Amino acid sequence: MITTVFISYTGEALDYKAPLKKSLAAIDRAATAVARYFCPDVQRVNTNLGWEQEYFLVDEGLYAARPDLLLTGRTLMGHESSKNQQMDDHYFGAIPERVAEFMRDLEIRALELGIPCKTRHNEVAPNQFELAPIFEECNLAVDHNMLLMSLMPSVARKHGFRCLLHEKPFAGINGSGKHNNWSLTTDTGVLLHAPGKTPEDNLRFITFIVETLMGVYRHNGLLKASIMSATNAHRLGGCEAPPAIISSFLGSQLSELLERVANSTKDELFTLEGKHGVRLDIPQIPELMIDNTDRNRTSPFAFTGNRFEFRAVGSSANCSSALIALNTAVAEALTDFKERVDLLIHEKGESQLSAILDILREDIRTIAPLLFDGNGYSDAWREEAARRGLDCETSCPIIFDRYLDEASIKMFERMHVMNRHELAARNEIKWETYFKKVQIEARVLGDLCLNHIIPVATRYQSVLADNVHKIRCAFSSPERVEALTSYNINLIEQINFHTDFIAKAVDEMVEQRKQANRITSIRERAIAYHDLVAPYLEQIRYHCDELELIVEDDMWTLPKYRELLFIR
Repeated sequence: MITTVFISYTGEALDYKAPLKKSLAAIDRAATAVARYFCPDVQRVNTNLGWEQEYFLVDEGLYAARPDLLLTGRTLMGHESSKNQQMDDHYFGAIPERVAEFMRDLEIRALELGIPCKTRHNEVAPNQFELAPIFEECNLAVDHNMLLMSLMPSVARKHGFRCLLHEKPFAGINGSGKHNNWSLTTDTGVLLHAPGKTPEDNLRFITFIVETLMGVYRHNGLLKASIMSATNAHRLGGCEAPPAIISSFLGSQLSELLERVANSTKDELFTLEGKHGVRLDIPQIPELMIDNTDRNRTSPFAFTGNRFEFRAVGSSANCSSALIALNTAVAEALTDFKERVDLLIHEKGESQLSAILDILREDIRTIAPLLFDGNGYSDAWREEAARRGLDCETSCPIIFDRYLDEASIKMFERMHVMNRHELAARNEIKWETYFKKVQIEARVLGDLCLNHIIPVATRYQSVLADNVHKIRCAFSSPERVEALTSYNINLIEQINFHTDFIAKAVDEMVEQRKQANRITSIRERAIAYHDLVAPYLEQIRYHCDELELIVEDDMWTLPKYRELLFIR
């Protein structure tokens, strides 16, 4: 049995389904009212979602030999492979035969559940893949994604794989996201975020683009909180994943159109150029149409022709979290837009066209700080985003505070999606989940260091010391002995340096964990785990990875990246 809506005895929502349905109702009301300016026959607006599910596959035997993968979903140590994704050969190569068999089996099982899987392909990182369905109504699409995420691991095991949905199971290569392609469609068949064939249609298109961006701009911190988690925090800001700053990339053509509207001084309608063709001078290939939306893989919220792509959502996430925030923010923006337009029409006597354009000009100038088409990874952008007033916080527990901002609470309550108590209760769970995930990772890493890394390293150190001793016994010449033993002595010293650091750092991490556990406030405990415990994970990892390069391969019992990342 699948519970459709889970609520408390007194009516509070206890799941994602209830607020998702409420947010869909809110955006339906708001978008329908605005759409009737342009299409009077509209009775309903549907929200569409097309998710793209990325995942890794790992051979089950290798997975079982990695306690960190088994217990946390990611590798807490592991030096990068000499060959990983530099050549893009996995991305552009054929799907491995074993994986293709898994994909076919998964798609058949999914179809039996009514999930219309359409796309399958390799992703950039080795052993990384993606599948996507035909786009569907939002509520149904979320259900299908949740069902699929429960189906994927069981099908994978039948094919000798383990399916990894963690956002960053391997360091140094791409993580896994779940791009959410989001759009609005009327019951009369009009895609509200698509340009039209007439100037009037394009005014509708501009209106919904601008007001969507208005909702995202007003609540950019909340949108970031909606996709943030202990696992997704590892992915954001590197290897094609968008940064932890919500901005929007529109492409040059749409950006220029909005600028023309903002700078216009009279009530006029605007046209939008269609796609341009390019001829390749190859007889068998006809004219190809060039995509006019451009591409920027570092943009968290990009316009892609007839929809927005919310790229910051993590692969293990429930899409509802992001969509509840996005739907509600856009519903609020559309509601405000209609109230302001109606005020100009009814109280100031302006025509509908004049009133709409006046509000659009004002809103385009307001959302300007959100628009960015450059490199989201650069330090210059982080500084610029801060100057623009965008939320640049990177601490996961503090980002969750955005749910309890007065502006967020007011928006959710005004749109009848969630109340203050529901938001506060959910944040308690978010903070608790965060610190427990870091706590588990710290415990697992500590155990691995003390029970595997240090013993294996010191055993190899003893082998080296024995070799040095035997050479000294075999040769009488000090110069000869020094020449023959200097390399191994250097390795012995390196091993000692790394193992000493690891032992001390693990002790310090355990002490910091004990201190954090004494904090009674869930929020403050989560912050303590982020600030005082989590940094040790990377520090210890560095020294473990250095030891991996030193210790003899036969002694290192943990499967290495070169084994984990290439399916045989």
